[in-house]
Amino acid sequence: MKAILIFLATFGMIPFAVAQPDTIISSPMGGGSEGAPLRLTLDECITMARCQSVDAAVALGELRSAYWQWRSYRADLLPEVSLQGTLPSYNKRYSSYQQSDGSMTFVHNDYLGLNGSLYVTQKLWPTGGTLSVESSLDYLHQSSNSSPTGGGREGANQFMSLPIAITLSQPLFSVNHLKWNRRIEPLRYREAQARFLTETEQVAMQAISLFFNLLLAGEQVRIAEQNLQTAEKLYEVAQAKRRMGSISENDVLQMRLGMLNARSHLATSKSTCQARQFALRSFLDVESDIAPVVPDDVPAVYLSFDDVLSHALQNNAHATTMRRRQIEADYSVAAARANRQSINLYAQVGYTGNADKLGNAYRDLLGNDVVRVGITVPLLDWGKRKGQRRMAESNRDIVQGQLRQQAQNFRQDIFILTEQFNNQAEQLRIACEADTIARRRYHTNVETFKIGSISTLELNDAQTAKDQARIGRIQQLFNYWYYYYQLRSIALWDFERNCELSEDIEKLIKE
Repeated sequence: MKAILIFLATFGMIPFAVAQPDTIISSPMGGGSEGAPLRLTLDECITMARCQSVDAAVALGELRSAYWQWRSYRADLLPEVSLQGTLPSYNKRYSSYQQSDGSMTFVHNDYLGLNGSLYVTQKLWPTGGTLSVESSLDYLHQSSNSSPTGGGREGANQFMSLPIAITLSQPLFSVNHLKWNRRIEPLRYREAQARFLTETEQVAMQAISLFFNLLLAGEQVRIAEQNLQTAEKLYEVAQAKRRMGSISENDVLQMRLGMLNARSHLATSKSTCQARQFALRSFLDVESDIAPVVPDDVPAVYLSFDDVLSHALQNNAHATTMRRRQIEADYSVAAARANRQSINLYAQVGYTGNADKLGNAYRDLLGNDVVRVGITVPLLDWGKRKGQRRMAESNRDIVQGQLRQQAQNFRQDIFILTEQFNNQAEQLRIACEADTIARRRYHTNVETFKIGSISTLELNDAQTAKDQARIGRIQQLFNYWYYYYQLRSIALWDFERNCELSEDIEKLIKE
């Protein structure tokens, strides 16, 4: 009777602890920081990643670079005002001079010159030419204008004015680079904006991965601690049973081996948890340890492939990139075809004046007109330009084929991902139910083992199933959130609020 009481008392020492679905999982292994761990929900983790992570800073830097490239392009289409001058130019030297009879001599030059010009230049994108308006003034003070015989006139001043001159420089029968750029550059900037939003969502995906990695590692540590505690108590029970002769020595050794394995698994789990704790802290740039909170719920949305594809084709950088590459391929073909000849028109219309006083230089103005047409036509190039044209056309055909293949892959990836997400809700529900059943089964098997109705192998099987079900539930929860943000990064659409993802670009650039 005394032995039976001792036996029952020993059985009663076996604890039963099962992880609850909404438990806060903190890291059992501290990362070296002091103070309480930072409790962090998934939404808070994503927000911190978008604000503090290095990947988010890199994405913002790329956006700023694209923004200023866009600003430079826009400024290039506006009138440009520039001032050019020489203040002053002093010359005092001897130079050669040819006289009227053809003989050469040297004359002494000693003069001071000043000049300044004001230009207003405007690029004409419809034609690809350049229109400029110029106004200039030149001043020359000649201290000694020596002739070959040595005579000269001291202190001579001269002014030459160009009150206004209008100049047109226009290439003829050539590709209009400005007109093509007006089609390409807006797409390039829109592509950069969409890429920034996509990279921001990818930062969220990286945060989700690290968050759930730590969550799983912390859960595995907690499971390992519970399993070790249970294994130690069961080993004590097995020893008591062995002393009473109710189990074999092999069962006792099996329980001891299970206890040693549990200790080894706990040490490995703690090491893994510490590494994942450090990874998440580094990514979020925080000093304290992080205690991730298991998400309570998930977005209750069902996605249609047609809706996701429509948003992706409208918003995604990949769709904009395909349109830009097609236009650039057409641009290369147009440039190669226009390279067969070069004809440039230069025309200037204006007035000029010359006097020894500044005021008189703007009177009695004379015409100052220039018209020049330059032409370059290759007569024999051994097929070089024809080869360049054919190569551009071949490259365009290659690009078109690549774009068609990429478009098909793009649609296929969206279809597969949409189906995976819609299926994931059911997978998560099954995983939650399996976790509940496995915990109840394990609890029942522990109680059954106390009275000797099942073997250690059956108990170990129930424990393994319980651990796998718990890990599986968290893994399915991770898959759901990861698929959700992956679809957001592709469609650039908030499926919960049913609105487009957007950021105040101007505000982000100026911060």
